[in-house]
Amino acid sequence: MIDAVKNEFFGKYADFSGRTNRKTFWFAILGVWIAMFVLSFVLGFIGGLLGDTATSITGILVIILELALVIPSLAIQVRRLHDIGKSGWWILLGLVPFGGIVLLVFYCLDTK
Repeated sequence: MIDAVKNEFFGKYADFSGRTNRKTFWFAILGVWIAMFVLSFVLGFIGGLLGDTATSITGILVIILELALVIPSLAIQVRRLHDIGKSGWWILLGLVPFGGIVLLVFYCLDTK
């Protein structure tokens, strides 16, 4: 899982070309989710101990981190779509109601 996060997620930070297989995709996504959960919990705990000002600062840090993860998240999703034979533009389906469900199904499909 660590290799998937390091190599596929952060190693190809803004690489929208190429492919990412299903196993690597899900390991990378799971690793980033776990890291974000732990970091958010720790920063929230620290902010709660230090008071309102620290809570605001830690909240801002979490938002900045989430914004920094937008580009690699989009890139790995586009590479996963390429792996199943779809164009990267299919990612825009996530903007349509229930389009996220279709994308989830696409991400679960086997490599073509």
